[in-house]
Amino acid sequence: MRLPSLPRPRSLAAQLFAVQAVLIAVVVAGYALFTYLGDGRQAQDAAARHATAVARSIADSPSVRSAIHSPDPTRELQPYAVRVMRDTDVDFVTIMNPSGIRWTHPDEKQIGRHFLGRIAPARQGRTFTETYTGTLGASVRAVTPVREDGRVIGLVSAGIKVEAISARVQEQVTALLGVAGGTLLLGAVGTYVVNARLRRHTHGMNATELSRMHDYHQAALHAVREGLLMLDGRYRVALINDGGRELLGVGGTGGVDLIGRSVADLGLPVPLTGALLSSKPRVDEVHLTASRVLVVNTSPVSGGERRGTVVTLRDVTELQSLMGELDSERGFTQALRSQAHEAANRLHTVVSLIELGRAGEAVEFATAELELAQALTDQVVAAVSEPVLAALLLGKAAQANERGVELVVSGDSRLDDGPLGGLPARDLVTILGNLVDNAVDAAQGSAGARVTVTACAQDAELVLRVSDTGAGVDPAHTDLVFQRGYSTKPAGPGGRGLGLALVRQAVTRHEGALTVTEAEEGGAVFEVRLPLRTAVGGGG
Repeated sequence: MRLPSLPRPRSLAAQLFAVQAVLIAVVVAGYALFTYLGDGRQAQDAAARHATAVARSIADSPSVRSAIHSPDPTRELQPYAVRVMRDTDVDFVTIMNPSGIRWTHPDEKQIGRHFLGRIAPARQGRTFTETYTGTLGASVRAVTPVREDGRVIGLVSAGIKVEAISARVQEQVTALLGVAGGTLLLGAVGTYVVNARLRRHTHGMNATELSRMHDYHQAALHAVREGLLMLDGRYRVALINDGGRELLGVGGTGGVDLIGRSVADLGLPVPLTGALLSSKPRVDEVHLTASRVLVVNTSPVSGGERRGTVVTLRDVTELQSLMGELDSERGFTQALRSQAHEAANRLHTVVSLIELGRAGEAVEFATAELELAQALTDQVVAAVSEPVLAALLLGKAAQANERGVELVVSGDSRLDDGPLGGLPARDLVTILGNLVDNAVDAAQGSAGARVTVTACAQDAELVLRVSDTGAGVDPAHTDLVFQRGYSTKPAGPGGRGLGLALVRQAVTRHEGALTVTEAEEGGAVFEVRLPLRTAVGGGG
């Protein structure tokens, strides 16, 4: 049995639209009611003032006083009162004697009868107004005395019916309600347009869905180990997760202190800053920080205009180190393959000499080859007893020999077999291996191609010095050679310009110094000095 699905809650935009529509309706209705009541009071006050002005004008008229003294006041005053009613837009004008007996009235049958309403204040000489229900119905009236020589000789009352006042107010309220309806319609249309835009921005989601998405967003943001950085259109940090903060080496719990700061103010390496500030997307670019090798991808966020950039960061420090070791292993494998080929040639030579009956010459030839190989091994091991560096140099010597370059360990080298002041062997292999590879590349093809390596301990420092017979380094480029991507050689499948950058990264990590100078033989000399925590035996 299928259960009936509950209605989906209205979207946030729809809820806001409903609230705004109700709010506008309440405001307009309240204003209309307030205006209706206020206009009613104002209309009654205006009617009272109008009736008062008409009554006083009649009372001050000399013709009225003259008619009062005539034998038949009604004959002269009734036509006059009717004319005044028509000209002044009042509903009745009643002229009476001080006792309240009417001389005029809109209904001639009422002439001669007693006036309905108060007249005592007027008989005392005061003008007053009141709302009273008389023969014509409820009306707002004014009563004023007619004076002559200080005495009251008659009374005048002028009035406007309440229903006429209500009709006028009704007309005003009708117009007001029309304006209010138009205002409500205009407000509703404006609210609909604004909320339609809000619906596009919220993708029609209601408040609960937005809250749930925010919770998912926060959980995913902090759970992802890769770095995530979001920049606004002005290249300021809009969002950064824990992984991004760690990989970039920028502080602040939750990255709160970084929000709003420009990428240029984060203190990142210049190449990495340039990549983040670029308006073009970057795909799998390798960049170095002080302690990490990062793969950077950038993608602009656009929606008709540039809104920002999304940056992802992956840490490949360990991967890069393993790739370096794999490259070394491949080099060793190629060297061994070449050595095996050479050894096979030499063995065939020895066998051929024996088959020719020249055993003495065969022994002499084999002995000379063994002595040559042993001499190289003895030279390296005697100078550098540290096993990792010794093995590295032997392997690099074989590689260099295959490329027509002689690798020499200088007589100044002296490193005993023992721990090197807490320096990790992997970092030493990175530093010395990349320096030797760079030197072999530079020396290859030069006259008397040679690479000279010096490894020794001096004044509580490990000194690694590699010189070559290549073309050297332009003094103007001594700082550029250590930047990622800089190389004087054509790019290969794996790219160029990363080796020396890794060397500088490792040296910086151990608070060492890295310099490049011109060699006496015209090549370049790269020197690394790393502080040792414990004294290393040997002299330089």
